[in-house]
Amino acid sequence: MKDKNQIIGFILIALVFFGYVYYNQPTEAELARHRQIQDSIAKVDESKAKFDSDHKNLAANTSTELQETALDTISDSLKTIQLNKKHGIFSTSASGNKEVFYIENDVVKLGISNLGGRVVSAVLKKYKTHDSLPLELVDEDSSQFYLSFYRNRNTIDQTKTHDLYFEKISQTNNAITLRLKTNESNRYIDFNYNLEGKDDYIVNFGVKTEGLDDLLASNSGEMGLFWEMNLLSQEKSKKNEQIATTAYYKYSNEDVEDLSPTNYDREVLVAGTKWISFKQQYFSSAIIANDKFGKTNAYLENIDLGEEEAKHVKGMRANVSLPFKGNEFNMQLFYGPNHYQILKDLDIGMEDQIALGWPIIRWVSTLIIIPTFNFLDNYIGSYGIIILLLTIFIKMLLLPITYKTYLSSARMKLIKPEVDAINKKYENKDAMEKQQATMALYRKTGVSPFAGCIPALIQMPILFAMFRFFPASIELRQQSFLWADDLSTYDSIMDLPFEIPFYGDHVSLFTILMAISIFFYSKFNMNTPSMGGGSGMQAQQMKLMMYMMPIMMLFFFNSSSSGLSYYYFAANIISILQQIGIKKFFINEEALLAKIEANKLKRKNVKKSSFQKRLEEMAKQKNQRK
Repeated sequence: MKDKNQIIGFILIALVFFGYVYYNQPTEAELARHRQIQDSIAKVDESKAKFDSDHKNLAANTSTELQETALDTISDSLKTIQLNKKHGIFSTSASGNKEVFYIENDVVKLGISNLGGRVVSAVLKKYKTHDSLPLELVDEDSSQFYLSFYRNRNTIDQTKTHDLYFEKISQTNNAITLRLKTNESNRYIDFNYNLEGKDDYIVNFGVKTEGLDDLLASNSGEMGLFWEMNLLSQEKSKKNEQIATTAYYKYSNEDVEDLSPTNYDREVLVAGTKWISFKQQYFSSAIIANDKFGKTNAYLENIDLGEEEAKHVKGMRANVSLPFKGNEFNMQLFYGPNHYQILKDLDIGMEDQIALGWPIIRWVSTLIIIPTFNFLDNYIGSYGIIILLLTIFIKMLLLPITYKTYLSSARMKLIKPEVDAINKKYENKDAMEKQQATMALYRKTGVSPFAGCIPALIQMPILFAMFRFFPASIELRQQSFLWADDLSTYDSIMDLPFEIPFYGDHVSLFTILMAISIFFYSKFNMNTPSMGGGSGMQAQQMKLMMYMMPIMMLFFFNSSSSGLSYYYFAANIISILQQIGIKKFFINEEALLAKIEANKLKRKNVKKSSFQKRLEEMAKQKNQRK
């Protein structure tokens, strides 16, 4: 019985083995491909052997001149065989002389190389680097842009267009067509570049194939697109530039998303993307699909190049696929400024990559601040004056809120003696009883301690929007005002021979003025209860903050936009003047005090609020437990 089971086991093992071999035997196509590879290898080996043999014979029997001629012929033949093996039908385009062709309009000049058919230079004509050099977004040596595809079914032979030479078919001042030829004249790939208009930063880029339906079928109707750039540094403060530089992308019909700007980040793109942008502080390079890019092997990543990399800010890579409809795929390239209106006019959501803050803050910026700024920009040439007028406009817009806040503080100041008396009376008693007495005083006088909080909260989105607008505004870039030569970055009046931690290696005058204005603004408001006009520990803490806050701001703002520091300085001065004016012309303390006394009489028999009743009930229960 045991022998019988063993025999059955051996038979089953044999059946599994032969079944596996049969199932995995190569198909006729795979065998043919294997024979083709072996034949190619044999030809290369045969040519190499013949090359070595002929070389020896020539060396022994012919003159030096004939040897060189024959060797060149043999070398060329060997090279042709190798190119055929590497590039297949595109081997005819594997060699050539490198050239760069230029197309341009009024705002951008593009250099397009016949090697790879790609953009190797993008110069923005209206902008300069911080050291007054031409502003170039694309550098040939630190960028790649190519299509990749397999040449046949069931093969690992892959072609990448950056290895191949294109031929110029036609060119105008703002358009060019380059052709990647094959060994057959009726089979090729065309790259078409066309700058849309004289003031546009958009380049229409079309990929069209002819006679390559079998190739596209082998690649499931798609080609891969690989894009890589080490982004060139353009600004004076590389640290600020690095913080603001990252990759943005948008899936079709979804919100704009981004990678981490401070760490290495990689995102696998799980759906078709509408656009991908390599965004710097004030400029962007982007690819935009007319429809959408495919998700096959799609990913996006940014790379921190390290402090030792002086020329570049950050590295970025993107890989997507081009799903061809028919025999072409159309997209756009964008090389231009992060100007809100320019990006908004593209109508694809690219303006969302400008850091304007949270949604409510962004809403304030786009509906109030940016339109006002643009209106002033149409009539005034100095951006320093524009910032001042914009600050005055915002402060006047907030004046009713400022008045309400100051009025609440004045009322609190008038009843402060009574609040202090309650605090003294209940100094060593139950805290809830003190709170009840204080709330009863507020109820009788008609004064609310929260009246000044609500107006302050209302104005916060506008104030935060101003803080986000100035560092993100390209309009301020390289615009001078007074001693500041560039309002988009720090205004250095003294370069230090050393670096102070968290401060920097320079002294910014607008930041110093801002800090001084903060000190006087705080000191001016110290007499109001809402700003620390109390007594005891709270007053000491507020007094300490009055001195500490300006010092902290010196460190926070020293390397920030001088336009922002200038705005903050101007806003503080205007706020002080507004409060002086309100106090002198609009606040009558005697009338306010009389109104408070009248409220006491009027509300003497007013029913207690539900909140007041709950406080009293809680106090009674607590006393009963004692």
